[in-house]
Amino acid sequence: MRRALALVAVLGLASGCQRKADESPMAEMTAEEHARMVAGGTQGAVDTTGQVLRQPVRLTSAQERALGVVYATVRRQAVTRTIRTVGEIQAPESRLADVTLKVDGFVEELLVAAMGEPVRKGQPLLTVYSPMLVSAQEELLTARRLLAQVDPSSAEAYRNAQSMLEAARRRLAAWDLEAAQIAELERSGTVPRTVTLRSPVAGVVLEKEVVQGQKVMSGMRLYRIADLSEVWVEGEVFEQELRFVHPGVEAHIEVAAYPGQHLMGRVAFVYPTIDRESRTNRVRIVLPNPGLRLKPGMFATIYVDVSLGEVLMAPTNAVIVTGDRNVVFVREADGALMPREVVVGSRLDDRVEILDGLKAGESIVASANFLVDAESQLAATPSQMPGMQHGTAADTGKKRPAPAAKPGEHQHD
Repeated sequence: MRRALALVAVLGLASGCQRKADESPMAEMTAEEHARMVAGGTQGAVDTTGQVLRQPVRLTSAQERALGVVYATVRRQAVTRTIRTVGEIQAPESRLADVTLKVDGFVEELLVAAMGEPVRKGQPLLTVYSPMLVSAQEELLTARRLLAQVDPSSAEAYRNAQSMLEAARRRLAAWDLEAAQIAELERSGTVPRTVTLRSPVAGVVLEKEVVQGQKVMSGMRLYRIADLSEVWVEGEVFEQELRFVHPGVEAHIEVAAYPGQHLMGRVAFVYPTIDRESRTNRVRIVLPNPGLRLKPGMFATIYVDVSLGEVLMAPTNAVIVTGDRNVVFVREADGALMPREVVVGSRLDDRVEILDGLKAGESIVASANFLVDAESQLAATPSQMPGMQHGTAADTGKKRPAPAAKPGEHQHD
């Protein structure tokens, strides 16, 4: 094609007009790089939206070989993608329990005195002396003695005595005395000096905030206990990968402490917000933890394998990214290379998913497409370079007078 030959001539002319090869930055520029420069420096006509117009390109076999044009066929194929990210093992929030007091008091004895100790549900943790608890227990015993003294035949007095006893029991229960402790208090009739606090869950002591003899206030956390039979692994996935990651998707985890071992889990939760700075979304994976081998704070590598199904794929190099749109050149039945806008999806190695704009079986330019694009843009409008104006004297065979050389420029015939 005349325009393609003219483009090759321009590339040769640009190389031959160097003053000195070792002084020009274009000396080591490839043909495709030069075409990128030409396409950027001599833009074709634009449409009403400001987009560069492109025209179909026709090349002979010799021209295709000279430009290095290679074709590829758009195909549908089953695609599996692996999303890899890093995460951290955490104690599950749903299995955490804090041990606190609802009254002021003093720690008499620590029965679990160190962090990291395993505890059973109901195991004694510490004993506390609290004047308020002592007073409340004495009130319970007083109400019980009063009830025993009231004549049941006096209905109203008997109901009032019963109400006082029930209120005393409810107060002690609200202050976390167990039903067995209250029953023992009523059976013995003796108020103990201290009260024993027990673990509400089975697990491991993650935090211990008290020492023996310390004064404690109501609401103060004394212990934090976690059930680590299951752990959470939380990591970040990029915004564009969110469509593949959802609750129920299987994931496998690797930790440095156990090289070569793959731990299987499932995505349990995708957080509802995205980090504005990193453009990532936090996801949570739940893992069983037999033997408590996984420790909160460990780093983990997360792999999520997702199937995209049968999708349309094309070589990544075939897509020309202009900033506002993506363009490929499709080889028509008559041999013309037709520019076509496409919508791309996921990128997998050297191939890219085509969401719209192409059909399976179509042949597209997969190499030297920037050279083809440059010629397509040149064909959309007359070039400003002498000898490249289409439809002028250069095309009709008439002799065009050479433009006057500017000072310091070489004049070519």
